[in-house]
Amino acid sequence: MRFTANLAALVAAAASLASATNTITFKNQDSTPKSVVFTANPGFQSLDKIKVDGNGEFKVTIPQGWQGNYYSIAEGSPNNPGMLGEVAFQGWNDLTYFDVSAIVDATDVDGVKEIFPATELLAKTKMAVSGCTSFPCNTAYYHPDDIQTVSTKETNLITTLGGGNAAPSKRDETNLVARKFVLGKF
Repeated sequence: MRFTANLAALVAAAASLASATNTITFKNQDSTPKSVVFTANPGFQSLDKIKVDGNGEFKVTIPQGWQGNYYSIAEGSPNNPGMLGEVAFQGWNDLTYFDVSAIVDATDVDGVKEIFPATELLAKTKMAVSGCTSFPCNTAYYHPDDIQTVSTKETNLITTLGGGNAAPSKRDETNLVARKFVLGKF
């Protein structure tokens, strides 16, 4: 009887994981509206650009196993990539991998700021965080060999955009991995 109950629990857990919904909630921390542009890694579904109102938020559902990046453009600004949010959902070992990359434009102070699991916002902690509230910082990705990619079991992420005076984040360094994981090169 106990074996049957354990098996049923495992099947239910596996079904729950298989049907997990991936989301990214974009939180704009200033009054300037922003567009978010997505770029899928080769072989993955393209996603439509979204608009996040000033001081607003917008939740996007991301396809299972999606890998790619995104950046934001302040209203009235040219479409030039700045700070990148990079993600891989259901990556190696079924984890979500993410990082904020300053490689394209480390001077972008109005774009992507931080990425962290949504449950941490609810718990009022940010332990698995990438990026920073004020650049430069030591929790963003600046060089191709940086070990700044963060992993989590969570499938719901928060990305902050733009200004705002949030308190600096604390990060648990035990869940950092090489960038190859967010690029799907396990």
